Formats: sequence, C-alpha cells, structure tokens
Amino acid sequence: MSDTLYGLMEVVQGRRRHREEGSYTCYLFEQGLDKILKKCGEESAEVIIAAKNGKKEETVSEICDLLYHLMVLMAEQDIPLDQVMAELERRRQKIGNLKQFHQVDRES
Repeated sequence: MSDTLYGLMEVVQGRRRHREEGSYTCYLFEQGLDKILKKCGEESAEVIIAAKNGKKEETVSEICDLLYHLMVLMAEQDIPLDQVMAELERRRQKIGNLKQFHQVDRES
C-alpha cells in the first residue's frame, strides 16, 4: 500500500513542479490553498455521507478522493509523505492513549 501512496505523491509533486495543461492536479495548485482546502472539506463530507448510507463501494471511492486531495494539500504545504508515515508509525506503537483520546474527543 505504501508503494501506491508514494507513487501517487510523486505524481502530485511532479504536477506541482511541472504544470501540465488539462491536469486537474495542476488546476488545484493554480487555484491555490483555498480551493485545495475546499475540496478536502467536500471530500470529507462525501466520505461521511457514503458511510452513513452504508454504501461500501462508494465509501471506498470517496476515501480515495479524500486521500488524493490530502496529498495535494501536503504537496502545497511542503509536507513530505515520509513525515506523515513516521507520525502514523509513532502512533501505532503508542499504547495506553485511551484517556487522552477521550479528552480530545470531548473537545472536538
């Protein structure tokens, strides 16, 4: 899976460096941060709706759309995938976070 994510990130970063006419990714970079954030929000809502409606295939599709838009955001903000993967690994190894989790959950 991580090979797929890294491959997609390479494509996204390549589009940021070398704009190709007709590329949706390039369009997002040209429109800027506000457009990218708007798309992340829209895709998040679409994931929620698909999941709430019990539509598994649609939920998977919407999750893919969200991951893609998050990668565009990461590229826009110069956040390397390695940094995100390292943070996920750090969290995976952490044990005993239930109290902290519930505190964060109540605050959001």
